[in-house]
Amino acid sequence: MFLFIGLIVVFVMVFGGFMMAGGKFDIILHAAPHELITIFGGSLGAFIIANSTRVMKQSAAAFGKVIKGPTWKAEDYKDLLCLMFILVKTIRSKGVVAVEAHIENPHESKIFQNFPKIAHDHHVVDFICDYVRMMTMNFEDPNQMEDAMNADLEKHHKEEHEAQHALQTMADGLPAIGIVAAVLGIIKTMASISEPVEILGAMVGGALVGTFLGIFLSYLMIAPVAGRYNQILFEDGHFMNLVKVILVGHLQGNAPQISVELGRRAVPGHLMCSFIELEEAIANLPPDLS
Repeated sequence: MFLFIGLIVVFVMVFGGFMMAGGKFDIILHAAPHELITIFGGSLGAFIIANSTRVMKQSAAAFGKVIKGPTWKAEDYKDLLCLMFILVKTIRSKGVVAVEAHIENPHESKIFQNFPKIAHDHHVVDFICDYVRMMTMNFEDPNQMEDAMNADLEKHHKEEHEAQHALQTMADGLPAIGIVAAVLGIIKTMASISEPVEILGAMVGGALVGTFLGIFLSYLMIAPVAGRYNQILFEDGHFMNLVKVILVGHLQGNAPQISVELGRRAVPGHLMCSFIELEEAIANLPPDLS
């Protein structure tokens, strides 16, 4: 939503200001198709050379991600806290063996299926199940567990940000590619140096459209998308970090309520539920789960 609002503001203000200053669109409209072919073609070719197929697919999906916004909302964080409470409470009261069936087949687990949005995200489910499974194999040192989870989160973070870095690199290169398009236009102009001044002026103006488009696309379109995508990735990254905080808190010997409270405090401030809201959510869990 805000992506489209921002683009509308950009186009209205930039081109509206150009018109108010007495500018005419004739030269821009005439030169834009040729300049855009050069700029988009060059940047796309460089993008293909520089990135793997996986990163290119992620980059294409980034635009949809920016339109939709962060995956996890305040209610989802509350659901994750409830899910983790059930798991650590079950482990504390019945032992890790009691959760083996749930982590081995989470798609049929009544615990996971009670929180469908989380259950459908395989990254989060795999992260939870893998480390609870390690606890069933007596991997219960909280320091080692925290180190292992931090390394896993860092790897996931780097992989998720590869597409963002690729988009930012593309944005950084667009002004230079715009200059390439402009230089080609000047070369074309110099080859027609015998033409009247009016024609030469139009050709020089058309060449400068390439510089304008390169800068415009970079700083007013691709770079803002890359920046917003970066913010979304950082915000969504808190979701799995919350799992780490709760499991480590559990291994440190804290009661389930304390471990979950530590997790609640790791939720981004604008998404964090209150202590009372979490208590009510836990109290309203189905009796066969809590």
